[in-house]
Amino acid sequence: MTQVLVGEIEGIESALRRFKRQVSQSGILADVKCRRHFETPQSKRKRKASAARRKRRYR
Repeated sequence: MTQVLVGEIEGIESALRRFKRQVSQSGILADVKCRRHFETPQSKRKRKASAARRKRRYR
């Protein structure tokens, strides 16, 4: 659960910016997008293999 506490002198825009940053770093949106539709085991393996290749390439 991502939570942002807003300070007394802090604006809502900066708090919203911090919230969006925390959500993107935690990977919540990516997880929601993956779970939106059923994924077959074959496509899941394919996606994980391509992610591993991308990760290995940029190291």
